[in-house]
Amino acid sequence: MSDTGMGAEAGAQHARSRALAVLRVRSRALAVALLPTAAAVVLTVAAAQGRIEGSGWDAVCWAVTAAALLVLLLAAAVGAVIVRARPALSPTVDLAESSAPDLYRLVRDLAERLDVPPPSAIALTPDCDSWLEDRTHPAHAGRGPMPARSIRGGDAGADAGGDAGTAPAPRTPRTPRTGRAPVAPVLVIGSPFMWWMRVGELRAILAPVVAGTGPSAHPDIAAARRFVRGLDAAVGLAARPGLDPVRRLALGFVAAIARVLLRGCRVHAAEMERGVAVAASERAQTVDYGVRIVAQEQVGLAYAGWDRLLTRVALPAWRMGRWPARLDAGVVSALTELSRRDRLAEGYTSRLGERPACDLLEEPGAADEATSLLAARLFHGGPAEPGPDWAPVDWAAYPEEVVDRKWRSEAARLHRVLDTLGERRDAESAAPTLARVIDHLAGADGEAADRLAARIAAEVAGEEAASARPAPGPEAWGVDAVPLLPLQPPRTGRELLADHVTAMVCCAAIDTAGALPGLDWLDGPSLLIDEVRRSDLVSPVLALVEEGDPDELRDWLSSVGIRPEKPVRLV
Repeated sequence: MSDTGMGAEAGAQHARSRALAVLRVRSRALAVALLPTAAAVVLTVAAAQGRIEGSGWDAVCWAVTAAALLVLLLAAAVGAVIVRARPALSPTVDLAESSAPDLYRLVRDLAERLDVPPPSAIALTPDCDSWLEDRTHPAHAGRGPMPARSIRGGDAGADAGGDAGTAPAPRTPRTPRTGRAPVAPVLVIGSPFMWWMRVGELRAILAPVVAGTGPSAHPDIAAARRFVRGLDAAVGLAARPGLDPVRRLALGFVAAIARVLLRGCRVHAAEMERGVAVAASERAQTVDYGVRIVAQEQVGLAYAGWDRLLTRVALPAWRMGRWPARLDAGVVSALTELSRRDRLAEGYTSRLGERPACDLLEEPGAADEATSLLAARLFHGGPAEPGPDWAPVDWAAYPEEVVDRKWRSEAARLHRVLDTLGERRDAESAAPTLARVIDHLAGADGEAADRLAARIAAEVAGEEAASARPAPGPEAWGVDAVPLLPLQPPRTGRELLADHVTAMVCCAAIDTAGALPGLDWLDGPSLLIDEVRRSDLVSPVLALVEEGDPDELRDWLSSVGIRPEKPVRLV
C-alpha cells in the first residue's frame, strides 16, 4: 500500500476512534439517567425477597422509585427535544440532476475514482467555499433549506427532490447495525466557483470534498455527527424569540444539559472531524493533484473578486430595492478586470478560453438568478421573491437604474439637510446647485461641517431602519436571523458627507457637462467623462469636506467643464 493510502487509512481510523469516544459520552449520559431506575429495581427485588424489611426501607423504596420515574421522564423529555431539534441548514439553491446532468456525472465519476459513495445531491451557495452537508436529520424529512428557488430542468420554483428523470445513484451497501443504506451528504458548491473555475479546476477543487463522503458513510461517524448536531441545535432552542416563560424555562433546562454533553464531547468531535479531513485529503492526492495546486490560486482570486462585487456593486443596488440578477456572471467580469489591472495576475485571463464550469449546468442563467436572489437575502435581508419594491436589474441597465438614481437620491438628501440647517435657497436659486454646497462648506470650521455630517448620518440611519424588512425565523431558514454578515462597517458622518458631495458633483457633471453614470466591476458606481472613467475626484472632495478648501475642487470642475451654478435634477 502506498504512503497516501496508509495516510488515508490512518486518518479514517482516527476519525472512527474519536466517533466512538463521542458515542461513549452519549452512553454515559444514558447510564446516568438510568442509575436511579437501577437502584429502584435493586431495592424492589430486595424487598420482595425479604432481604430488607421495615417501614423505613419501604419509605426508601418509594422515594427512590419516585425519583427514578421523575429522572426517566426528564431524560425522555430531554432526549426527545434533542432528537427533534432541527440542526441549522445552509441556505442553498438545490440542483436537480435534470438541471445539471453533466455536473452530476462529473461528481459521480470523481467519487468512483476516489472509491467513495457519491453525494446524494448537489446544491449551490453564494459563497466562495464548498462542503458536504448532512440533511438526514428526521426534522429535515421532506423539507429543504430553501422554501423555493430550486432549479430543476428550467423550473426555478420547483422542488429539487424526487425527480422522475433522475438516474438512480449507485447502490450503497447496507450497514450491519441498521439494515438500511446510509444516505450520503449533499455536496454544496460555491456558485462563484462554477462561473470562474474551468471544468478541470472545479474537478480538482472538489476532489478532497467529495472524498469526505467515504468517512461520512461509516455508521459510527454518522451517528456521532447526528448526536453533536442535535446537541448544538438544542442549545439554540432557548434563545428563539417569542417563547412564553414556561417554554423558555423548560428549553433552558434542556439547553443546559446539552451544553454539559457538548463540553464532554467537544474535543473528541473536533478530533473526529480532523481525522475525516486528513483521510479525505490523503485520498484525493491521487486525483488531479497538479491541477489542484494551480486551482487553489483561483480560489483566493475568486474570493477577492466576489467580496469586491458584493460590497462595491451589489450593496448599492440592494439598498435601493434592486438586486443584480447575474452576480456570478459579474464576478467573471470583476476578476477579468482585476487580472487586467494586476500585473501579478497577467496569466489568468489566458485560461478563459477553456470550458467554464457553469457549462455543466443546463440553464446557467436560471441558476445565477436564483443564487443572486439568495445572496441578496443572506447578505442584505431582502425578500425571498421579487416584487414591486424588490426587482431584478440587468448589468446593462445598472448605470441608469442604480448609479444615476443613487447619486440623485444622495444629492436630494444633501439639499434637504441643508434646508433643515437654515440654508434655504433664495428666489434666484430655486433649484439645487453644486455651488450652494461648495459655498456652505468652503471656509467652514469643523463644527458647520460636523453638524451637516451628523444630520446626514441621522437621515441615512432613519431611512435604513424604516426600510428594514423583518427577518424570517429559524423555522424557515435554519438560522437565527438574516442578513448573516454585515458587508460594510458602519460609516462615519464625514464619510457619508463625502459620499453625498461626490454624488452632487456627479449629478452636476451629468446635467451640465454631458458625463454618464458607469459601472466599474471592482469599485462600483463610476463617473464617465468622454467615455473615460474618472477616479481623481476623491482628493478634491476630501479637501472640501475635511479642510473646507474648495480650490482643488473648483479647479477640477473647471478642467472638466462642469458649471456648479447650474441646477441639477434630483429624485
